[in-house]
Amino acid sequence: MIFWSFVAGVVTFYCSLGPDSLLPNIFFTIKYKPKQLGLQELFPQGHSCAVCGKVKCKRHRPSLLLENYQPWLDLKISSKVDASLSEVLELVLENFVYPWYRDVTDDESFVDELRITLRFFASVLIRRIHKVDIPSIITKKLLKAAMKHIEVIVKARQKVKNTEFLQQAALEEYGPELHVALRSRRDELHYLRKLTELLFPYILPPKATDCRSLTLLIREILSGSVFLPSLDFLADPDTVNHLLIIFIDDSPPEKATEPASPLVPFLQKFAEPRNKKPSVLKLELKQIREQQDLLFRFMNFLKQEGAVHVLQFCLTVEEFNDRILRPELSNDEMLSLHEELQKIYKTYCLDESIDKIRFDPFIVEEIQRIAEGPYIDVVKLQTMRCLFEAYEHVLSLLENVFTPMFCHSDEIEEGIVVMEDDSPVEAVSTPNTPRNLAAWKISIPYVDFFEDPSSERKEKKERIPVFCIDVERNDRRAVGHEPEHWSVYRRYLEFYVLESKLTEFHGAFPDAQLPSKRIIGPKNYEFLKSKREEFQEYLQKLLQHPELSNSQLLADFLSPNGGETQFLDKILPDVNLGKIIKSVPGKLMKEKGQHLEPFIMNFINSCESPKPKPSRPELTILSPTSENNKKLFNDLFKNNANRAENTERKQNQNYFMEVMTVEGVYDYLMYVGRVVFQVPDWLHHLLMGTRILFKNTLEMYTDYYLQCKLEQLFQEHRLVSLITLLRDAIFCENTEPRSLQDKQKGAKQTFEEMMNYIPDLLVKCIGEETKYESIRLLFDGLQQPVLNKQLTYVLLDIVIQELFPELNKVQKEVTSVTSWM
Repeated sequence: MIFWSFVAGVVTFYCSLGPDSLLPNIFFTIKYKPKQLGLQELFPQGHSCAVCGKVKCKRHRPSLLLENYQPWLDLKISSKVDASLSEVLELVLENFVYPWYRDVTDDESFVDELRITLRFFASVLIRRIHKVDIPSIITKKLLKAAMKHIEVIVKARQKVKNTEFLQQAALEEYGPELHVALRSRRDELHYLRKLTELLFPYILPPKATDCRSLTLLIREILSGSVFLPSLDFLADPDTVNHLLIIFIDDSPPEKATEPASPLVPFLQKFAEPRNKKPSVLKLELKQIREQQDLLFRFMNFLKQEGAVHVLQFCLTVEEFNDRILRPELSNDEMLSLHEELQKIYKTYCLDESIDKIRFDPFIVEEIQRIAEGPYIDVVKLQTMRCLFEAYEHVLSLLENVFTPMFCHSDEIEEGIVVMEDDSPVEAVSTPNTPRNLAAWKISIPYVDFFEDPSSERKEKKERIPVFCIDVERNDRRAVGHEPEHWSVYRRYLEFYVLESKLTEFHGAFPDAQLPSKRIIGPKNYEFLKSKREEFQEYLQKLLQHPELSNSQLLADFLSPNGGETQFLDKILPDVNLGKIIKSVPGKLMKEKGQHLEPFIMNFINSCESPKPKPSRPELTILSPTSENNKKLFNDLFKNNANRAENTERKQNQNYFMEVMTVEGVYDYLMYVGRVVFQVPDWLHHLLMGTRILFKNTLEMYTDYYLQCKLEQLFQEHRLVSLITLLRDAIFCENTEPRSLQDKQKGAKQTFEEMMNYIPDLLVKCIGEETKYESIRLLFDGLQQPVLNKQLTYVLLDIVIQELFPELNKVQKEVTSVTSWM
C-alpha cells in the first residue's frame, strides 16, 4: 500500500508539471545578485533635476540634471587605470588631431574642447555599463546570437570538405542575413559612421551636435580611427584564441604584485585645459553681470530653462552677506536679517518649494537650525560655512553649467553686436548704435588699375583692373556724426566670393544677383568697364535687404582694410579656432563660420589624396588614419565578404533574436550537444527530463560564475593590461606583429585547452572521435576572421540596445542604414 501510494504521488506530481514548469535553484549557497552602484541615471525621463533634486520635477526640465552636463561627477577609478586610459586618449589626439591641427594654428582651445568631449563620451559609457547586468546580457542575449552563428557554421561545414572553404560557405549560408557592415570594408566604415551619428545625442555634451565641424571630427576619429581598428583587433583569430585561453583557464587568477592605487576623479587630469593663453573669446559669469544687456539676456535664458531662481539665490546671498558682515549689528538689523534668512530657507531649501535648489544635507540642516532658532543667532552665520558653501555650490552651477549653455544658446546669438571705434574707416557699429547698411549709399563711378602687392618682383608689379566703390555712410547722425565718405577697390572675382558667402549664410537673393562669372577669357579693363553698372546695381540692391542691414560680410566688403584677404582666396588665416565652437558678444561677426569652409578643406586635404575639387567641400571623408586605402584594407580581413552593392538583401529584423526558441544556458548546452557534439538520443532525452530539476540551478550558477570572472577581469592590474593590449593594437603600427609561428603556437594551445575543457563523462557518452571532430569544428569556426567579425557586429548591436535603452527602435534604425547603399 505504501509503495503504490508513493508511485501514485510521483505520477500525480509529474502529470501536474507542464513543459515549462521548473524547480527553483537548489544551490542555496550560490545566489547571484546584480551589483548595485549608486550612480545617478543619465538622461532620465522625469527624474531628479540639477536645480531642485526632486523626482519627476514638473517645473524644471529633466535635461537640467547636472550629471547630464558633467557625467564624471562622483565617478572615480584607480589612478593606474585612469593613467592608462589617458594615455590612449592622448595617443588619439597625437595621431589623429595634432598632425593636421598644428598646421592650422598653435592655439589649444579647440583641442581642449575635444578633451572635454572625449571625457564626456567615456564617462557616459562607464555610467551606462554600470547600469546593465552584464552576466544576464551574456546568458540571455549574447549567447543566443552565438547559437545561431554556430548553427550557420555547422551547416556550412556539411557543404565543404576542406576547412579552407569554410568561411566562404558560411558567408553564403548567411545569405541576405549577413550583417550590412560585412559587405565590404567601405560599408563597414560607413556603418560605423552611421552608428556613431545615431549615438551622438547620448554620448556628446548637450547641444554639441549643433556644431557640424566638431561632430564631423569626432565621428571620423571614433569610427575610422578607434572603432574600426578595435573591432579588427577583437575579430582577429589570434585575439580570440587569447581570450578563450583566459576564459577556460581554471588556474587561480594572477595576483596583483603592487597595492591598489588610490581613486581619482575620472579623466580629470586628461581634460585639464592646455591653453594657458587668456582667451578673449571666453565668456565669464563676471563679464555677464557687469554688462547690463548681457545680464538681461542671461536672465531670459535662465527663465527659459526654468532656473532663473538660481541666479536670484546668488544675488540674494551676496546682498545678505554684505549686510551681516557689518560690525555691531543692532537688534532691528538682526531681526531683519533673520527674517531674510527664513525667506531664503523657505524658498530654496524646503522640499515643497518650487524654487528648491539641491544642497548637501548638512547645509540645509545648519540653515534650518539658525532660521528656526532665536533671531540673535543669525550673527553665528558670520563664522559658519553653511551659507558660504551653498553660495559656492550655486556659483559653480552658474559658471560650469548655465554659462556655457548660455554661450551656445540662441539668446546670445541674437545679442551679438560687433564693436567698433568712431573712426570713419571702420565700417562697423558703435556699442550703442547698431549698424544700418540700408542707410549707406554706394556707387561705382569708374574702373581703375591697382598694383598687385603679391607680385614677387617689386620693379615689375602687375597692374590689375579693379572697381572703384564710393561709399557714403549716413546711419550715425543720431549720435552726432556727420556723413562719412571713403572709397574701396575690389577686384572682379571678389564680388563672386561675396555672393557665395552671403548665399551660404543667408540664402539666395533672387532680386540681387551678379551676372554669370566669366571663366574663360580676359578680365581686363574693358571687360570690367562693361560690367560696372551691373555690379553697382547688385551692391545697391543688397543694401536694401533688411536681413543684411547689419551684415559683417557686406560691411567688410565696403570697408577699406576690411577683410583684405577674406574675399581674395581660400587661404585660412591664423585664427583662434574657438570661434568655430563658441559665440561671444563683441568678438565674433554676424556670419559665424565664415572660416569653417577653409578649415574643413584643410582637414580633408590632410586626410585624402588629391582629387578633383567638388563644387562644395565633401564632408564625408575616409578617415583621419587612412592613407588612401592602405589602412582600410588589410591582408587579414581583405574586403570582408566582398559583396556587390546591388546584392539583394532583406531587411534585417533581428534574425538572431527571433528564430531561436531555446532560452537559457541549459537550453544552449543541449542545443550545442545535439548540433555540434551529436549526443545520442538517450542522453538528449535524459537531459530533457532533468531540465525541470536543474535548469534554474545551472543558470544561477552560470551567472555567478560569469560575475566572478568579470570581477577578476576588472581588477586593476588586469584592466591596465587589457588597455595596454588595445593601445598597442591601435597605435603601435610600426612594431612588428606577432610572427606566424607564435600565432600557430597560440592556436595549438587554444585547441588543446578546448579539448581538455570537455568533461570526461561527456566523452564517455559521445566517444573520443566525436569529441575531436566537434571541438575541431568549433575551433575552425573561430579561426575565420570575417566570420568573427560577423559575430562581433551582431553582438555589438545587442550591446548598443542594452546600453542605450532610449533607442527603443535602435534595431530598425541601425539596420535601416541599408538605405544609403
